[in-house]
Amino acid sequence: MENWKSARPPQAITLDGQWSRLEPLTAAQHGHSIWLAVNGHDSVWTWLSDGPYAREEDCLQALRAKENDNASRFFAILPKQPSGTAGSAAGYASLMRIDAPNGVIEVGNIMFSPQLQRTRAATEVIYLMARYVFEELGFRRYEWKCNALNLPSRRAAERFGFAFEGIFRQHMVIKGRSRDSAWYSMLDSEWPARKRTFERWLDPANFDTEGNQIQSLASLANTSK
Repeated sequence: MENWKSARPPQAITLDGQWSRLEPLTAAQHGHSIWLAVNGHDSVWTWLSDGPYAREEDCLQALRAKENDNASRFFAILPKQPSGTAGSAAGYASLMRIDAPNGVIEVGNIMFSPQLQRTRAATEVIYLMARYVFEELGFRRYEWKCNALNLPSRRAAERFGFAFEGIFRQHMVIKGRSRDSAWYSMLDSEWPARKRTFERWLDPANFDTEGNQIQSLASLANTSK
């Protein structure tokens, strides 16, 4: 660590992939399409600290707060059409709890609408953010935290290559309820293997003509170590 230099905080940039595009979240540009993507799907808010919203204006107000959050960097998620053109925003995610001097950052506040759930775009979002964190910003540790009862999020963390570190009991109070948090992390030394796994999974050759995966992330991870 003799030559360690502080990581750089995330910036308001665009991250572009094959299946998705991440843009700095703004309520004016992305709010209406996000509202359309989540309206009537209150379950997307179950494990988040805010929502659900009965009115579009309430949702937009929450997005404005995220847009102006100086402690986090929020990105709107735009899945791409088959032509490669980015469509309308269908969710968001953030880089948060930013500790640049120690090289630690967390991915969180992930909201995938039904349009994004279980898609190549959703997996690519996690890849694009990790690549940005490790390769461009120079962070050493990338964290994923979730409610310990949120089994889908815990399975996702493991699928994406985050290592389980334990349960922090009574860690937070969310929506008036005590939350135990499951902690996961990925280190810069682990990223090259994780990157190979992501890129092999995201390769168009890994999908059949109907868009079904040929090899899973888990199976590819076993051959990328």
